Amino acid sequence: MATSELGVSPASGRARGFACVAVAYALALGAAGAVVAALPGRHPVLVALGADVAATVVVFAFSVALDNSSLYDPYWSVAPIPIALYWAFGTAPTAAPAARRVLLLLLLAAWGVRLTANWAVRWRGLGDEDFRYREIRSKAGRLYWPASFFSIHLFPTAWVFLALLPAFPALAGPGRPLGALDLAAALVTAGAIAIEAVADLQLRRYLRARQDPASILDTGLWAVWRHPNYLGEVLFWWGVFLFGLAARPGWALGAVGAVAITGLFTFVSIPWMDRRMLAGHPAWAEHMQRTGTLLPRPRPRG
Repeated sequence: MATSELGVSPASGRARGFACVAVAYALALGAAGAVVAALPGRHPVLVALGADVAATVVVFAFSVALDNSSLYDPYWSVAPIPIALYWAFGTAPTAAPAARRVLLLLLLAAWGVRLTANWAVRWRGLGDEDFRYREIRSKAGRLYWPASFFSIHLFPTAWVFLALLPAFPALAGPGRPLGALDLAAALVTAGAIAIEAVADLQLRRYLRARQDPASILDTGLWAVWRHPNYLGEVLFWWGVFLFGLAARPGWALGAVGAVAITGLFTFVSIPWMDRRMLAGHPAWAEHMQRTGTLLPRPRPRG
């Protein structure tokens, strides 16, 4: 078996990395639980926000201690599940329709487990840090860890929390009876999970089989969108918004999170990934002309 320069095999390095992640997230969950216990009687949204921030701080502490901000990466898909469970079962009993609550929880769980598993398959351990974090590190210098706390840890936590807000009226109610809008929400959310799953599967197969590191994936979903996995993520949060809209049509804050997530991917994640692809893949410029980002690019007539 191959070993690294430090004499550690890749398998044992991954095992150590995942063990560190498991400890970090267990302690983060404990910190979140302590916040919940310390705030009895407060509004569940504020309690969840405090718990979310406390958990983020714990994960950040591990990122600093282990010198790798990618310890935060699975937080995006892990944190919404305990928050949703708290809203559904940890608050005062309500008359929220049980079918909506169960449906949304199942979809959130499917999304979170799948996305976290996809991260786990690709992460190589404590020596593997996202390229975007490395870029921030090189530019920020000594200010990297303050920059990491706000831009890599706290801001994504806030973005996801905002996007999850529409789940509160759907899970904690009381809300309108189950209706056609719930069906639309379920279709959008489940469809988004399917798009992400297929896109990630196609990408993994392509990366395993490619011969030329400079080649690009331009088949399947990737022939229509440059980043179909990002499209699926954006659609998922719009589906969560639709669940909130179905439960409480007048809750004006519901769309803020989905809009924020859409803006994050449109103006930050997609341009950043495109710049990286352009730097190492000559065919990417032409591919950008043929494909859309979050919407398919119309084909020229004739």
